Amino acid sequence: MKVRGYLMSATWKYQAQRLKQLIDANSVTQAHLYMERLLLFPIDIQDRIIEDISHLPHCNSDAVATILGHYSIQDLK
Repeated sequence: MKVRGYLMSATWKYQAQRLKQLIDANSVTQAHLYMERLLLFPIDIQDRIIEDISHLPHCNSDAVATILGHYSIQDLK
């Protein structure tokens, strides 16, 4: 189980890094497409994710990964 948690964490960090790059470049449309195609988040959740990321005091891959993980876990509940 520890290996699975590490792999999920590494996956979220990579995806978070890419998403952060798109948002930093003001490519909100590309960020939406990335989340829709690769991360499979519905539009309303995408808006929440982008909003949460834009309000981070220190935006880094770990913080973005935490947000992505938060919204992906909600879908499982």
